[in-house]
Amino acid sequence: MLRKQTRTLAIRPAMRKPSRPPPVPLPFVWLVTDAKRLPDPLPSVLRLPRGSGVLLRHYEWPFARRLALARQLRVICRERGLVLLVAGDAHLALACGADGLHLPQGLLAKAVGVKRRYPGWLVTAAAHDAAAIAQAARNNVDAVLISPVFATASHPGATGLGVVRFAALAVAARRWGLGVYALGGVDAASSRRIAHVPKNGTAAIRGMAAV
Repeated sequence: MLRKQTRTLAIRPAMRKPSRPPPVPLPFVWLVTDAKRLPDPLPSVLRLPRGSGVLLRHYEWPFARRLALARQLRVICRERGLVLLVAGDAHLALACGADGLHLPQGLLAKAVGVKRRYPGWLVTAAAHDAAAIAQAARNNVDAVLISPVFATASHPGATGLGVVRFAALAVAARRWGLGVYALGGVDAASSRRIAHVPKNGTAAIRGMAAV
């Protein structure tokens, strides 16, 4: 069954969306913030190499507190040549001057409106299956974070996609013209298992916090 799924995902040349450069250069790695596992991301952000990206989540915090953190991150990112995205909140992204927005898979339908209203924004989205990848491409998303690749503490009990399934989804996303990142249980050791998979880079909470 897995071989059949992999083959099906790999043959979509006629559905490929037109190639276009993203409005903001795609980072080679993302540090994903988390209110519980990385409540203070500033020290980790200060250690990121130029060209990296920061994805601010902290969903549990009230807006005023998230805005204060976002503005701190915006200053650091500008000084250090980092890309800053806000997850799930276009109002917060606009208020802090972020480079764009990250959408959970459940909010993919909003991508078209976001890109129309803020054409200069980089828009990424979470994708857990082939249907989400196709929807992201149709809605003009710039890149997808495919997850969870491996078991992760962020979603205890969830089964990871594994190397073969992730590779199939990554190939499908690239054929659609999307940027591709691996998220979920990605660290120095596990990243070697997917080194052969075509992608733009990886994203992580704890894995990147150790940089």
